[in-house]
Amino acid sequence: MEDQAAGSARDAHSLPMCYRHPDRETGVHCTRCERPICPECMVSASVGFQCPECVRGTTPGQSGPPPAAAQPRTIAGGTITADPRLLTKILIGINIAVFLIQLSVGDSFTNRFDLIGQAWFPQYGDVEGIAQGQYYRMLTSMFLHDSSNYMHIVFNMLSLWWIGGPLEAALGRARYLTLYLVSGLAGSALTYLLAAQNQPSLGASGAIFGLFGATAVLIRRLNYDMRPIIALLVINLIFTFSGGIAWQAHIGGLVAGVITGYAMVHAPRERRNLIQYGTCALVLVLTVVLTVVRTAQLT
Repeated sequence: MEDQAAGSARDAHSLPMCYRHPDRETGVHCTRCERPICPECMVSASVGFQCPECVRGTTPGQSGPPPAAAQPRTIAGGTITADPRLLTKILIGINIAVFLIQLSVGDSFTNRFDLIGQAWFPQYGDVEGIAQGQYYRMLTSMFLHDSSNYMHIVFNMLSLWWIGGPLEAALGRARYLTLYLVSGLAGSALTYLLAAQNQPSLGASGAIFGLFGATAVLIRRLNYDMRPIIALLVINLIFTFSGGIAWQAHIGGLVAGVITGYAMVHAPRERRNLIQYGTCALVLVLTVVLTVVRTAQLT
């Protein structure tokens, strides 16, 4: 997706290449030396963004460690790491590992951890579901996929790689993981509230739609071409409402991703952590409220 956005921008504006990553176009320049810098190289400053060398107080090619207080940061204030896609790789690995367990154990495993409001399970001889206090299902269902449909996990993991990797590099690990979990839980809460109580739901789509929303906010913040991400969102929303898909999780995750993503990339530097994590906390509070309301309806 990042490549698509860059390609469209190249045709329209012929943007310069990042001086540290010659394969990446960017419309942002360091406010001190005016060299072009990509999201991974951007260090948030009081005005605009600076490149890592200017933050270190060195010139290009000059060696020596940067001062501890001037550690380069991402556009959202996160720490720049050697492997900016590490968490994305871990999340993909967890999803694949859980899917393999589903294939080996069968439906008995999936039924224990998917998202369902309340239903009678003859094999267990009891009523199961979130309304019965099994709130863990709102989290565990985010890592389950339809074991009878391989394209479900394939499409989700490809989307996670294409969208999650660049977003993780732009936000930093802690903020990226927070965004992923908050979006997924918001999708689970809306599904629990609006779907039929005995309708099972599972998949990483809620969290991934949250990444879609945050990516759109980031692209807008960097003044990149919005058309590729808008087209991708429209196509996914068409599939969402075409039937057979838990649209509630997609919409819940998307809305949470847009709200959280906006706070991540637009928070002023002096109050960055308060606004970023405060917004995440508010979204989680709303998630809890929706969960409590639905539980009261079913019990």
